[in-house]
Amino acid sequence: MSLRKKIVLGAFIGFAIFLGYRGYKVATSTDSDETSLSLHKNEILHLEINGVIMNGKKFLSNLKKYAGEDAVKAIVIEINSPGGAVGPSQELFMEIKRAKEEHNKPVICVSTGLIASGGYYAAMACDQIIVAPGTMIGSIGVIMEFANLEDLYSWAKVKRYTIKSGKFKDSGSEFRAMRDDERKLFQDMIDEVYSQFRNTVAESRKLDVSFVTQYADGRVMTGAKAVELKFADGIGTFEDAVRIAADKVGLKKDDYHVLRPHRGRPTFMSLFTDNDDDDDLNSITKADLKAVLKGEMSGQAVEQALKTVFKTQTLNQPMMIMPGYWE
Repeated sequence: MSLRKKIVLGAFIGFAIFLGYRGYKVATSTDSDETSLSLHKNEILHLEINGVIMNGKKFLSNLKKYAGEDAVKAIVIEINSPGGAVGPSQELFMEIKRAKEEHNKPVICVSTGLIASGGYYAAMACDQIIVAPGTMIGSIGVIMEFANLEDLYSWAKVKRYTIKSGKFKDSGSEFRAMRDDERKLFQDMIDEVYSQFRNTVAESRKLDVSFVTQYADGRVMTGAKAVELKFADGIGTFEDAVRIAADKVGLKKDDYHVLRPHRGRPTFMSLFTDNDDDDDLNSITKADLKAVLKGEMSGQAVEQALKTVFKTQTLNQPMMIMPGYWE
C-alpha cells in the first residue's frame, strides 16, 4: 500500500472514531440542561414497557430523566408485557407511583396487546388504564417452577456434590426431588407475594379484596371484560390515551408534542462491542444439542447446555408472568 493510501486510510479511521465518540457522548448524555433544551413547551411523555420484565432499567432511566422536567405535563405508559420477575415488577409500580406523586403529573397506561401479571402490577400505579376490546389483561397471581432433572443428569453422567450450611440452602435444586417441608416453604412465600399483588390491585382499583380474589386466580380476560369488571377504565387506543392525558392538564390537540425518548443513535464504537441488553435464554446451538446427545461434551458443558434447553436458569424464583412466555 502506498504512503498516500495509508495516510488517507488512517485519516478516515481517525475521523470515524471521532464521530463515534461524539455520537456516544450525545447518546449517553444525561445532563438535565441538555434535556431541557431539546424539549418543546408542552410535552406528553411516552414510555414503553415491552416484553418480559427482568430489570426495567431503561424504562426507569427515562422515567427519572424526563418526569421531573417542567415541559413534561403528563405521562403515557404503553405496556405490552406478559409480566416477569416479582421484584422488578414491583419496582416499576413503586417508581411510577413515586414519579406521579412527586411531580404531580397524570399518568395514563394503555395496552392494545398484552398487559398481564407483572405488567398489570406495574399499571396499578397509573391514574387510568386504557385497553383495546381484545387486549389480554389480568393474570393476577404468582408462579414458581422447578425441574427435577435427576434422571437426565444421571444419563448424561453428570454428578453434582452439594455442601451446604442449612437444610434449605439448596432448596429447589434440579438434582433431586423436593421435600415436603421445602414445598411448604415455597408455597408460603408464593402466598405472601400473591397477597401483596391482590391487595395492590384492590387498593389501586378501589375494589373490595373479596371481589378481586374471585378473579385473581391467574386467569386472563379481554379488555372489554376488564372494563366491565373495573379492572381497567376504558376502551381506546394509544391516541385516545394521549388525549386523555392532555385533557387532564388542559391541553388541546395542537398545544402539545408527544415525547418519545430514543435509545441513542448507533455509534461507530458500538460496532465493536457486544449487545448484552437481552436475556440470552436460547443461546444453545443445534451443534451443541447434537454434541450433548452424542456424549461429546464435557460434564460442565453438558450441564450448561441442559440448563439452556430446559430453561432452568429462570426457575426457582417467584415470577409474575403468564406461563409459556419463556419459550
